[in-house]
Amino acid sequence: MYGLREMLLQEQKHLRGIIANTKEKDIATPEGRLRISVDHGVARYYQCVDDRYGEYIPRDNVQLPRQLAQKAYNDTVLKTAEARAKHIARCLKNYNDDELEQLFTSLHPERQKLITPVEQTFSQLQEQWYSEPYVGKAFKEGMPVILTEKGERVRSKSEKILADFFYRNNIPYKYEKPLSLSGYGIVYPDFTFLSRKLRKEIYWEHEGMMDKPEYATKAVKKLNSYQMNGILPGERLILTFETEQDVLNTRIVSELADKYLR
Repeated sequence: MYGLREMLLQEQKHLRGIIANTKEKDIATPEGRLRISVDHGVARYYQCVDDRYGEYIPRDNVQLPRQLAQKAYNDTVLKTAEARAKHIARCLKNYNDDELEQLFTSLHPERQKLITPVEQTFSQLQEQWYSEPYVGKAFKEGMPVILTEKGERVRSKSEKILADFFYRNNIPYKYEKPLSLSGYGIVYPDFTFLSRKLRKEIYWEHEGMMDKPEYATKAVKKLNSYQMNGILPGERLILTFETEQDVLNTRIVSELADKYLR
């Protein structure tokens, strides 16, 4: 399953946080354990230190039962979290998302020619996807001609910066490939990619004039439509923004590319 390793790493990080937080809370906890006895619907609490029955906790001591109950719960959480963290560590030690693909790509090229892989490699899928033709959005007459290093025409200098970054870093993309959004119509995402992790198309929208009210209103409506169609930011939708004062940040572009496109 592609993307599973990243999910495991995130869960490992989450569990480590739980373990550290739980241990910190257990620094100043009372001795023993809590025993609860219920008689005719009335609960009585006992602190068990040296014997199983324990010492009765007076009703006016409301803190001690809570502390002992929390202590027992925290101990259980800690043991479970530590066990899961160890299990994930063992899984990560020998797990790679593309292990099956590597079995094929590691073969000599002449041997690869004789074999049909059990599933297409990502390179094969990407090549097939990239070769599929499409009709992009037409340019209005009189618009400035802005060409990328790839020789492709784009609509803005910021889009040229993005396209040139992808081109230099060997990240195949499709510029303004049409996409149908239910309830909205056809949109033309600035850039479309085939995700290695998801093996699905993901989209990059750069909203470059967010300080202009009319533009911003249309952008919000379009981005909401993405989400209404299950294309969510941080999953299959990458977003960058710009105003006249805050221009496109290339460091952010690089970090987003590392996270979603590598």
